[in-house]
Amino acid sequence: MTLHVGIPESRRVYLAYDDRPFNKKAKANFRASRKAEIQFGAKLRRIARHIGDIVTSIEHGTLSAAYQVAQALAQYAEALEPWARAVLSRMHTEIGARDRKQWMKYAAEMGRNLRDEIESAPTGEVMRQLLSEQVALIKSIPLDAAKRVHELTLEGLIDGTRWPEIAKKIYETGDVTISRSNLIARTEVSRTAAILTEVRARHVGSTHFVWETVRDNRVRPDHHDLHGKTFAWDDPPVADKRTGARALPGAIYNCRCFARPLLSN
Repeated sequence: MTLHVGIPESRRVYLAYDDRPFNKKAKANFRASRKAEIQFGAKLRRIARHIGDIVTSIEHGTLSAAYQVAQALAQYAEALEPWARAVLSRMHTEIGARDRKQWMKYAAEMGRNLRDEIESAPTGEVMRQLLSEQVALIKSIPLDAAKRVHELTLEGLIDGTRWPEIAKKIYETGDVTISRSNLIARTEVSRTAAILTEVRARHVGSTHFVWETVRDNRVRPDHHDLHGKTFAWDDPPVADKRTGARALPGAIYNCRCFARPLLSN
């Protein structure tokens, strides 16, 4: 069986087609690093706590106060950029090393050609683009918090909502931001791992993958239905039936699934 349709002859790597079940340990290695998620999440929660400190340091109740918060958080967002690049670079390095290690184990069974191809995969350009996207995402955390404070203040002034009720919501901004930070950490670590796996897989001539879940009771029903099925990298399945969103394993919010690349002969 071959799966290199559309791959130029000069780019095809000839390998024994691998449809054997991976053992549990081998499968787990293609998953995103839990250690990376924990470390990245801890750093993002530090941002969230600082945002909470900024919000609570200002006496609210007027649009002027909301404007002060917006200014302070906009300045904080800009100051975050070098920090965000450093933190993301460390996260990318750890996930990249883990992904490469798994591919080397894969290649050990299939010969030197695959090892050489894996080493030459164009991961650098893709990771630079991903870094820019993720820096912008981190900078959006304080900006979204500022927007929330402004909208809550405006709501209180227009609707005549009792100020203690609005103030309570405003002072919960730090907690709301922590929840968003946790979501970003989980999603972006998984997405980084998913992108690296896809880039290396495509580079060695893979056109299809098997969707793998982590097989526990937290797997969402939509992804449980996808487990063990084969899809093309170019045609990912619907990963969220509610919205119709299509995605590769690990590339949609809160997804812990991963792709098992299929290689051609």
